Amino acid sequence: MRIRRAAIIAATGLLPFALAFPTPASAATGDFLYKVGRGAPAGLVDPESEKCIDLPGATDEDPAFAPENFTTSTAVVFLESGCRGDVYRVMKPGAKLGNRLHLRSVLFS
Repeated sequence: MRIRRAAIIAATGLLPFALAFPTPASAATGDFLYKVGRGAPAGLVDPESEKCIDLPGATDEDPAFAPENFTTSTAVVFLESGCRGDVYRVMKPGAKLGNRLHLRSVLFS
């Protein structure tokens, strides 16, 4: 009985400290890898979730390719910049797609 009461008091005392620290922004933990140009490796580390990301190094003339989703989130990759268009693929965590898949932007769940 005393132990339970002490635990409740301790937990209640820590509540203001827990509320004082901001929570981190939502992120897809892990790496999202791809290739640009003639096969140069590129990637995103812990990318932000629910925000469209135009892939660095990917251009209209030379899109990125060979994506690998090593994040904890599902990634939707788009052929067009700005996560637009009807050409896209859904990548579950751990998925790797081949060199023939071209992409310019990605959105993480």
